Amino acid sequence: MSVAPSSAAGTQQTAAVPRQAWEMLAVATLGFAVNFWAWALLSPLGGYFAGTLELSPLQTSLLVAVPVVVGSLGRIPAGALTDRFGARVMFPLVSALTIVPVLFVGFVAPDSYALMLVGGLFLGLGGTTFAVGVPLVNAWFPPDKRGLALGIFGLGTGGTAIAAFSTVPLRQAFGPGTPFLLVAVLLAAYAVLAWVLLRDAPGRALPTGSAARRAWETLKLPITLQLSFLYAVGFGGFVAFSVYLPTYLRVTFGLEPGDGALRTAGFVVLAVVMRPVGGWLSDRFHPGPVLVVCFAVVSVFAALSTLERPLQPLGTIAFLTMAAALGASSGAVFALVAIAAPAGTVGSVTGIVGAAGGLGGFLPPLVMGAVYGYYGNYGPGLWLLAGTALVAAVYTAWGMRPVGRTARTD
Repeated sequence: MSVAPSSAAGTQQTAAVPRQAWEMLAVATLGFAVNFWAWALLSPLGGYFAGTLELSPLQTSLLVAVPVVVGSLGRIPAGALTDRFGARVMFPLVSALTIVPVLFVGFVAPDSYALMLVGGLFLGLGGTTFAVGVPLVNAWFPPDKRGLALGIFGLGTGGTAIAAFSTVPLRQAFGPGTPFLLVAVLLAAYAVLAWVLLRDAPGRALPTGSAARRAWETLKLPITLQLSFLYAVGFGGFVAFSVYLPTYLRVTFGLEPGDGALRTAGFVVLAVVMRPVGGWLSDRFHPGPVLVVCFAVVSVFAALSTLERPLQPLGTIAFLTMAAALGASSGAVFALVAIAAPAGTVGSVTGIVGAAGGLGGFLPPLVMGAVYGYYGNYGPGLWLLAGTALVAAVYTAWGMRPVGRTARTD
């Protein structure tokens, strides 16, 4: 399916990007990073909780993956509400609400697995900010610059790298509640900053009808389902590795939790850096070919990882290459959203596509935990990733070729 842009979009393509657009992009990216930092707080601590709470591999997988549920499904209403009320309202609101589960997980729940699951579920609020920021950035930038702009906004996923780098050292140096208290303070500061500085784009199209009806109409668009599948593979793969890689490295290679968290941070940083590269390449060539290459690379190196070669250098090369490809694919998918989503539905499309990406990250850790519990190794789970990425590459090459191309030439 190809969706032609409105005439307004066509005239914007040749317009200069105002300075305020870059300022709004910077504020939104900062907020995205802080909220993603909150979203990812549990992952680096999976090894600690596995020991202190005596958790099985599947229970540990569930604990580190459960924040993804609200962070994923919550993007659907968050995107629809952003279309209606604007990011200027939604960004500070979501940031302020996320403070509650951060403090709950840090100071109330650590001794109870059940309470940790409840707190982790609501910790996912931070992940919904993705569906708040994309329509904001999309509205401020002309179509031929949106791939790069959305890729830069995607640098906010680096909040997961900050969590991986800082959570264990802060816990060891200053006590177990320190990472959570620090993030709560930063969320409060950002909520105030966003309320003061953030502005929605002039002339932002306001949707009509109820949020539920808009979400349903958006869900029926073929482009929504197509992009949801691709983002579930690309961004879902990134999320899955960012939350489960510390556990995988500890179990497979015997790394200490701190060492595994730092190596995961390197994986996340590379994926985050490659996201704007994927957006820039999509602006230059079209997102389709970029996605085909990215998914093919993931398929090849996931298959190589099943051999469980020594971590240095072969294992490290394989995982870093997958990180680069997954990051670039995430940027390319939303470059495609920017040129193919109908006017006034970007928030709703982003919410559904973003939810699919998050859910794509929720299931693999559970699968990996179950696979290890049954087989005693992770090989079948990695083969599943390789096959899924190959299907995505083939589908993109043959099924997505015309999508968005009309929009780029009008």
